Amino acid sequence: MIKGMNGRRTGRGNRWGLALVGLVLAILGGSALARGLGAFPQNWAAARTTVVDGNVVAFFARTSPGIWWLVALAALVVAVLAVRWLLVQGRRDARRVLRIEDGPTGVTEVSESGMAQAVAADVESSPAVFHAAAHLVGPRPEVRLRVVADESAPMGELSRHLSAVALPHVRDALDRDRVPAVARVSLEPSPSPHRVVR
Repeated sequence: MIKGMNGRRTGRGNRWGLALVGLVLAILGGSALARGLGAFPQNWAAARTTVVDGNVVAFFARTSPGIWWLVALAALVVAVLAVRWLLVQGRRDARRVLRIEDGPTGVTEVSESGMAQAVAADVESSPAVFHAAAHLVGPRPEVRLRVVADESAPMGELSRHLSAVALPHVRDALDRDRVPAVARVSLEPSPSPHRVVR
């Protein structure tokens, strides 16, 4: 059984956070719209006044400068939470753990980033490959490859290397009979040898 533990937890947290933010914004926006349309019969006169009226201005003038320190503190907290969220998004793929086996004898887990690096190294072991990068996507991982290959090398050789070396190693590591894979190959000329003239 394969599970993306950290990725699933992060995705659930994102959904709850976005749902709460959307709910708060919907309530505030709906209340402002209803007030402007006069949906509250007991406040017809209030519906014709601006939201920031003299009372609001007087409140800020009366509580200044303390109120502005509170506003700055709230903005700082929001900024810290936003930065933390961005850092979590950037690290979630590197921290993701794939659970391969869960039984009475124990649990076998592998790091997704470590697996991706191993796949890329297998691909780069071909003489026809200059560079390779790999990513594992989804709860039942699909391998996505970006390969830079020698344009003079036969494509059949690269295809055989992927099907006979790199992908079988992935299937063995994940203990699966089949692992979907997509490879994007870009071709570049071989670097010309440099001659040193003395």
